[in-house]
Amino acid sequence: MKSVIVACFGLSVAFFSSAQTQYSAYTAIGKGVATTFLRDYQSLGINSSALGWGTGFKGKNFVMGTSEFAFGISSPELNKEKLQNFSNALLNQVRDKENSSFDLQAQKDAALDYANAGIAMSFDYNWMGGSFYNEKLGGIAFSIREHYDWFSQINEQTTDLIFRGRASSYFDSLTVAINGDTSTIANNPNLSEDTLDAALFGSRNNPLLLSEITNGSKVKFLWNREFNFGWGRRIIGNDSTFAIYAGLGGRIIQSMALFDLASDEDGFGLSSSVSPFYGIDYGAIQLLNPSSFSENKGILPSIVGSGYGVDISASAFLLGKIRVAAAVNNIGKVTYTRNVYTVRDTVLREMMLPGLGDYNVTEGMNQLLEEGGVLNLLGEEEIVVANPATFRLGGCIELVKNIVNVGFDLIAPFDTNAPGSLQNAVFSVGGDFRPIEWIQLSAGYFGGGVYEHNIPVGINFILGGGTYEFGISSRDALSFFLKDANSVSTAFGFARFRF
Repeated sequence: MKSVIVACFGLSVAFFSSAQTQYSAYTAIGKGVATTFLRDYQSLGINSSALGWGTGFKGKNFVMGTSEFAFGISSPELNKEKLQNFSNALLNQVRDKENSSFDLQAQKDAALDYANAGIAMSFDYNWMGGSFYNEKLGGIAFSIREHYDWFSQINEQTTDLIFRGRASSYFDSLTVAINGDTSTIANNPNLSEDTLDAALFGSRNNPLLLSEITNGSKVKFLWNREFNFGWGRRIIGNDSTFAIYAGLGGRIIQSMALFDLASDEDGFGLSSSVSPFYGIDYGAIQLLNPSSFSENKGILPSIVGSGYGVDISASAFLLGKIRVAAAVNNIGKVTYTRNVYTVRDTVLREMMLPGLGDYNVTEGMNQLLEEGGVLNLLGEEEIVVANPATFRLGGCIELVKNIVNVGFDLIAPFDTNAPGSLQNAVFSVGGDFRPIEWIQLSAGYFGGGVYEHNIPVGINFILGGGTYEFGISSRDALSFFLKDANSVSTAFGFARFRF
């Protein structure tokens, strides 16, 4: 099975080796704040009114960029070592390297480690972007961006089923085939690896409903390609005293994958639409599904859904040094019409799949969806899913002109149940410092949601009076020094131009 992350990492490796709140804008990731710090095409989806502020460099009205990348994993329950195990498993997929050392004990340990742990992973890649500023027109911009979000918090029983498969402690019996003879034996923790390798499926005499098994579990996964556009302009006033700006933006969305599982006291449900790129074997149910789709052309995943998003923003500039801004972003929806599945709340009597071979918990989606796995699926014609919309409020002040800027951000989700959504509000403070004209240092703090106490840092090199810039940043500097840090991340860009 090919995971979506293979494509994402594969793209980044191809380009670079020959946080959800800042997307791929590495210049903002390093300080943790973005709403009043980004101006050009990087402000799309964040604060489109900033397009009316100009580029920040005299005589340079055009900005172009490509190959900006950001990746991060966070969990308040898992330390850096366990998160690195996860990221290494993802990287092994890129390299087509099988992890054959994940034995029965490793499966048990992983199931215990990941049970009830909230894990958030995001990947952003900016294929290209551009913007133009004119005082009368204001600023216009476009960008093409790849955006991947994963969030999971899975209870102990479901985690055990995902990692251990048919050998899970949920099953009291195993059907095994040894030397051509098939027999049923009791499942117990002391079975040998050879016996487990011979198992065909696990079964349970008094099976539970899926809603009982999964209660307390949540998996939200979304992979979209966005064609963004926006406009921003000064409406009234003068920058030296008081000015108000407004902005409009939007995007056309192509979706490659949706997986939305929620099981709690309010109910049990699933909405799934996944590109054939994944190679998921749905079995006989796909013959009855009116939206069944199995063809994948080219190296990129086929589209399974399409939709739109709308952004509205406003900002104010006071005394030539203070900026405040508010924005509502990504109001809209996506309609999925291919490989659409929901779930039946039936009992889980048996399971054929063998479990995971490494720490890549995103592979658990296969364990849930495939024939012989956990869920009992029902095919649908289409589903309509609301976008993970957000509200942003931010501000900054220029303490020393062209040298020191500090500010804050508050980002809150409209609906935490929307796939790809923040799970809680995130608050951050940060800023940048330019000790010399061609170096910009960034740092900050943010927390909230699945983020603990993170200290983002970054460095950006600005050459030729702003003509060319490149840099690198991280959402959490603590991960470089502390063993019990709760995140792993990196972001960088090397091809931004102004002229």
